[in-house]
Amino acid sequence: MAEPKYRIRALHTDSTVTVYQAYAPEIGLPAAREGRFPALWQRDRMTWIKPSFLWMMYRCGWGIKEGQETVLAIEISREGFERALEHACLSHYEHGLHADRATWKRQLKRAPARVQWDPERDLRRRPLAHRSLQLGLAGEAARLYADEWTVSITDITSLAHTIHAHVQAGDLDAARQLLPRERPYPMKEGALSHLRR
Repeated sequence: MAEPKYRIRALHTDSTVTVYQAYAPEIGLPAAREGRFPALWQRDRMTWIKPSFLWMMYRCGWGIKEGQETVLAIEISREGFERALEHACLSHYEHGLHADRATWKRQLKRAPARVQWDPERDLRRRPLAHRSLQLGLAGEAARLYADEWTVSITDITSLAHTIHAHVQAGDLDAARQLLPRERPYPMKEGALSHLRR
């Protein structure tokens, strides 16, 4: 059965969903140690969270890219995650979905969150046919994410490096065994209809 082009896939429980980010050690290490983002983390800037581990590995180069050497798995409340999605705006104008470009711009300016769908990646970071969600949080949503929605923060840099080493060695089966068990995220029917283009 073909994978749907637009579907949220994530590691999740009844109450939480895991998203990924990568930071320089001065932010990532204290965040993992304390289980919350430090004061150095700028709460007035947009932050992008990714439920896809492999998309995060594509973005941060397996935790090797400068400024992204600490890979974090952030467990957040499903209530917060779904609240952000409910009030999100698609990150780009889409004819037929938005009334016109000016209306979309007004929506984007007001929205506390924005959604972007990027090609999912395989273990070799090659693009796949289906899409992976990125969720951008700004203003009050970014503050809530950092200070209220976050349940736990775990440093998974060593996991990223281990999986990468298996991929480099050509042992993709061993790499797959270590991947987080992401599965379809249960959204209400039609909940993402305004965000799927």
